[in-house]
Amino acid sequence: MSDGSSGDDRRPPHGEQELASKMLQVQSKRFYVDVKQNNRGRFIKLAEVGLGGRKSRLILSMSAAVAFRDHLDRFVKFFDGLASGEEPIISENGQLRSEIIVHESRRYYLDLKENQRGRYLRVSQTVSRGMPGLRSQNDANVELPEPKHVRSENNKIFYFDVGHNERGTFLRISEVKQISGNRSSIAVPMSSWGAFRDVLAELQEKMSAAGKSAETDVDEVGAKKPSVESEQNKD
Repeated sequence: MSDGSSGDDRRPPHGEQELASKMLQVQSKRFYVDVKQNNRGRFIKLAEVGLGGRKSRLILSMSAAVAFRDHLDRFVKFFDGLASGEEPIISENGQLRSEIIVHESRRYYLDLKENQRGRYLRVSQTVSRGMPGLRSQNDANVELPEPKHVRSENNKIFYFDVGHNERGTFLRISEVKQISGNRSSIAVPMSSWGAFRDVLAELQEKMSAAGKSAETDVDEVGAKKPSVESEQNKD
């Protein structure tokens, strides 16, 4: 679970009230579930504290938390099926199942994975346009454009999210397969956007030219065929 934050200072910001809190100890990690309230309403903050005090956090509005709970329930049922002996389909990166939650300016990714240490659920979030008090410090002074998405003909959706962290601004392109829910993504730094665009434009131009050439060849073959039939009719 990560949004790129670190540290173990759990003191609420000014004007923020803590309504309830729960701590879970799992192996060497601690997980905090805090229900909080500020002038914009109630929300849930999930925090994972590992060795050395490094902390990762997620912020969920109450409506997003309901969707998060429902997705977790589906993951639990899926995991129970694996425990009962069902043979999983594992992708090259060890991914067993992936789901996505889109809520307002935030997108949450839930990925059930497997490695040599076992199976685990990784939860991450991206923020397209931060809100004061709810966005990470890295995004605090950066105004980011709204996310975009493209639906393809082969049951895939491509999401385009502009993000910002301590290394700069980047574009995350995510491919989500609607049937399986599997997701893969790449992050393109802003300095490479121009080159990325030029390569796509060049490839599109070449493929368009190749398509027109193929159509011309077909038309020429079709134009010759009637003349052959005409000669046969004369005979």
